[in-house]
Amino acid sequence: MKSKEFIDKDVFALDEKIGKIKEIEVDPQEYKVTHLEVELDKNVAESVLGAKKGGVRNMLNVSALEKGTGMWTEDGLHLKVAKDKLHMYLRPAVKT
Repeated sequence: MKSKEFIDKDVFALDEKIGKIKEIEVDPQEYKVTHLEVELDKNVAESVLGAKKGGVRNMLNVSALEKGTGMWTEDGLHLKVAKDKLHMYLRPAVKT
């Protein structure tokens, strides 16, 4: 897939939509994708992170996509990660 094909695709955790991919982060030393920036839906931001507003962007570590734990479909990215476990793979997005 080309990078632009990832942008604005839905992200699901165990078939529950949690947000949309907004950016892709690449390690410039290793030339590897390290994170996907995900704009979390309001209810997910509240329940997983305790945020009180929608549109919260977090970086999803690609370790959440290791073989067998993530799958692309025409609907978007499906993670085999429970919503209550997402915090292990997320970190705040930092704008530079």
